[in-house]
Amino acid sequence: MGFLQRLWAMMVKEARQLRRDRLTFGMMFGIPIVQLVLFGFAINTDPKGLPAAILAYDHSQLSRAIISSVGTTGYFAFVREPQTEAEANTLLQRGDVQFVLTIPNELTRRVVRGEEASVLIEADATDPATIGPALAAVNAAVSQTLAREFHGVLARHKTPAQAVEVRLHRRYNPEGITRFNIVPGLLGIILTMTMVMMTALAVTREYERGTMENLLAMPVRPIEVMFGKIAPYIIIGTLQVAVVLVAAKLLFGVPFEGTPLLFGAATVLFITVNLAVGFTFSTIAQNQLQAVQMSFFFLMPAILLSGFAFPFRGMPGWAQVIGEALPATHFIRIVRGVMLKGASLDQVAGEIAVLAFMLVVVATVAVSRYRVTLD
Repeated sequence: MGFLQRLWAMMVKEARQLRRDRLTFGMMFGIPIVQLVLFGFAINTDPKGLPAAILAYDHSQLSRAIISSVGTTGYFAFVREPQTEAEANTLLQRGDVQFVLTIPNELTRRVVRGEEASVLIEADATDPATIGPALAAVNAAVSQTLAREFHGVLARHKTPAQAVEVRLHRRYNPEGITRFNIVPGLLGIILTMTMVMMTALAVTREYERGTMENLLAMPVRPIEVMFGKIAPYIIIGTLQVAVVLVAAKLLFGVPFEGTPLLFGAATVLFITVNLAVGFTFSTIAQNQLQAVQMSFFFLMPAILLSGFAFPFRGMPGWAQVIGEALPATHFIRIVRGVMLKGASLDQVAGEIAVLAFMLVVVATVAVSRYRVTLD
């Protein structure tokens, strides 16, 4: 009987303690719900409506029919019409479009003469999983169009051998090697996980060790405390990046086409943003356990909604809005652009500007949340 009473007393004590720790209690139910929503609604491995551009030198009925058939597959959304090949290349390299469909000049005349005729589809293959289903649907769509359009003088071309060849050109990753996409993206996830968690423990550790009073007695301002806390981790994060880059080159053969200076500047900015986020968590959490829980809650969307593990453009609109609010989303675009595409500053300036804005916002929140007393 005494055993049951003692057991009951411990259970009641633990339940009351859990009730007082509302953040932990909320995480126990919040994390499964968030995972269910993200995996059930946001994750889509067969993205549709991918942005594409049309570079048309031939405006015949056959060309229009081919463009229409490619569009009706549901995988392509033609949003741009560049006038030159250079303009189309810029759109593809900057990531504004996923595909460029090029219709060559005198396409119909070549078909009528029985000469070799082809259309070209260039794809941004930095993420092979995104473009795979779309490219697979193109040949069938064009074949159906040719079978429908070939009548009269073109009827003799209605044979199993396709009169118009569809040429697929996978840019930036011609062989569709998955690790070329995963390894650069992993860099963003590694930095998010380590940097946020390390600084999330910065202030809570001071309270639990009883050293917070000494820190408050020092003649330093909150912003000086924040940057003093995160500065050493910037060096650690830089060393992590160096290790990952060496491994990416030596073990996985991932190319590096861009400028190291641009890559380094963007990386330091991203590291600082994550450290500021972690410092903000540390000003909110009451203990180290809560700080770790908040870090994990931040990391999960960063993995699922940043475009690292699943196609970003395949997610619904609300999930893309959340993804755009995550620093990892913009950094992964920068890393893949610089490493695989050789992107210039002009082509990634928008993503860098977003990271800089995030740093200002997060640092402002962190400083305003920092308590200068022990109360």
